[in-house]
Amino acid sequence: MQRIITAFTLLSLVLVMAFSSCGVKYRFSGGSIPENMKTVNVQFFENIAPLVYATLSQNFTEGLKERIRSQSRLSQVNGDADAMFEGVITGYDISPAAVEANSDRAALNRLTITVKVKYTNRLDETGESNFEQSFTQFREFSGLVQNQEDGLTMQIISLLTEDIYNRAFANW
Repeated sequence: MQRIITAFTLLSLVLVMAFSSCGVKYRFSGGSIPENMKTVNVQFFENIAPLVYATLSQNFTEGLKERIRSQSRLSQVNGDADAMFEGVITGYDISPAAVEANSDRAALNRLTITVKVKYTNRLDETGESNFEQSFTQFREFSGLVQNQEDGLTMQIISLLTEDIYNRAFANW
């Protein structure tokens, strides 16, 4: 019995040390943010896609800010920050996903948004955590896009900001 208690104590000690080392704060929400990282700056994401949805830039930028605000302890600042997000919206496309039988009309359409993101961790001297990458997400729908565009766009923004947050802070 003494051996079991000692083994359990040793295992517990190893786990506590593993999660408290390296100056990285681990969270069960899936993110790890360096302890010394305090601030973040999210620049405005301009929409340069050939097809333009009027509020996409504003909605995406605010969506990314909100994702960081709700899932991290970082303070958002203008100007120099420990972490920087910048980029552009490069794609906003509507394409057929399925065609109706005996017709040339789309039974199902797909709305796709692509965002090019540059993330800079100014505290990482090696630059290993920095990235420049495109992220793409889509949602399929039937009927006219005008009737659903706001909701579809917000769903896609939520998926994109989750991917970007995970890539920056969870190294996924």
